[in-house]
Amino acid sequence: MSVIQSDILILGSGVAGLSTAIKLAKALPNKSIIVATKNNKEESNTKYAQGGIAAVWNEDDSFESHIQDTLKAGDYENDLEVVKMVVENAPERLNELIQWGADFDINSKNEYDLGKEGGHSTNRILHHKDVTGYEIQMTLIKQVESLANIQFLDHHFAIELITEHHFKNKKIELGQKDIHCYGAYILNEKTSEIDTYLAHKVVLATGGSGQSYATTTNPVIATGDGIGMAFRAKAQIDDMQYIQFHPTALYEPGKSPAFLISEAVRGFGAYIKNKKGERFMFKVDERGELASRDIVSRAINMEINTSGNECVYLDCTHLDQEAFYNHFPNIVDKCKSIGINVTKDYIPVLPAMHYMCGGVSVNREGKTTINNLYANGEVARTGLHGANRLASNSLLEALVFGDIIAQNIIDNKADLEQAFPPIPEWNTEGTMDPKELILISHNRKSVQNIMNDLVGIVRSHQRLERAIDHLNYIYEDTEKMFKRVTISPQICELRNINAVAYLIVKQSMEARENKGAFYSLDLIL
Repeated sequence: MSVIQSDILILGSGVAGLSTAIKLAKALPNKSIIVATKNNKEESNTKYAQGGIAAVWNEDDSFESHIQDTLKAGDYENDLEVVKMVVENAPERLNELIQWGADFDINSKNEYDLGKEGGHSTNRILHHKDVTGYEIQMTLIKQVESLANIQFLDHHFAIELITEHHFKNKKIELGQKDIHCYGAYILNEKTSEIDTYLAHKVVLATGGSGQSYATTTNPVIATGDGIGMAFRAKAQIDDMQYIQFHPTALYEPGKSPAFLISEAVRGFGAYIKNKKGERFMFKVDERGELASRDIVSRAINMEINTSGNECVYLDCTHLDQEAFYNHFPNIVDKCKSIGINVTKDYIPVLPAMHYMCGGVSVNREGKTTINNLYANGEVARTGLHGANRLASNSLLEALVFGDIIAQNIIDNKADLEQAFPPIPEWNTEGTMDPKELILISHNRKSVQNIMNDLVGIVRSHQRLERAIDHLNYIYEDTEKMFKRVTISPQICELRNINAVAYLIVKQSMEARENKGAFYSLDLIL
């Protein structure tokens, strides 16, 4: 086991982590930056973002319009100042991304081909076909590879944040002002060694936790690792009841993650229909298929429950098929691979867990309640999204807060000269290899099924009480395993998935009003 020091440690390699790293590396060329990711450098939630990135881009649009759309989607639970800050910074951050090499689609007038998605009052979505996230991810990776002071560590799994918990013999409680982050204990998956990474500033950019549910659009890496670590370190975590379900995941029973049918497909003109071929969204909202995600997801959920059918359908058959394929080649090809011809067949869809609107609470500088610890991206609760995220605001949020966090660290670069306290190495004494990994995988599946069945789009206090009882048992069983077995990504992911599930249920039980993505049968007036 080794002790490695750097000036800045960034955990996560999506748009949130990489954009922050790039800004810091360019402004502080003499400072060392480590970016650690548990998979390879290309794998992140960013990579799977299809729709695009929202920004006010032409004279037909306005900041005020984007602000109002964001507030309405968030059921006015948003932080207005944060919404203004993000929306008004969007064009500058997008121009910067374009300068770094990002390629967005152009229309026949040689202008950016701006898409429209649910909740937006106008076309303002820049996109690269239906693989925008991948385009942005590759652009950022090229920038990172050109900067000598960034060290990229793939297959390095962060286990715990290093705080006073690890070297002071006193109980640390939530809300304490004197908790500091000094780095992280990180498992090198290639050597199985747990090394101590010390850093003056740490940025959590670990993404979301779709894998807390059995049905999700998130990749298998999305296990809430940042939330889990921050929770154990006693950081403030808020708004976890606001879980956004994407209305239109491809219906493939038993498949996880579920393939996402982008919001932009409805923005392009697709209809949502039931098995009888009826459009039902206008019965629920005057915007029809282009209502915000929480409204569309609940309407689909109600239609499925009422009809007894397993899914609803997207009808794209009336659209310009050549233009549709040019916009969504990945979606068309995926449908074709399972026998669906979108020119004449409906696409079966149903809602799936997609995005956490809550997370580790940060202020307008991206700082958490733990000193020296920042959070950016889906792991963070910035106040932008409120009770429900507006489509294509997530990549934007990460870019804007990446710039803000980098600037705050740059403005306080004297902090990078401080000495570290004596930090103990990770203690592996008394642990052994697990005899049966089935115990870990069983608990993981149990958590996912509990969340799917009891903590879905529509909740009730009775279901939540049942869920918390089951999760408490799994927590105790998992902690016993964690203390006696050799540390592995599997046991760590299970701990984090369970922590996130607990927070979602607990904060759902504490909610007193149906807002945005949170809906309880017990709170219907």
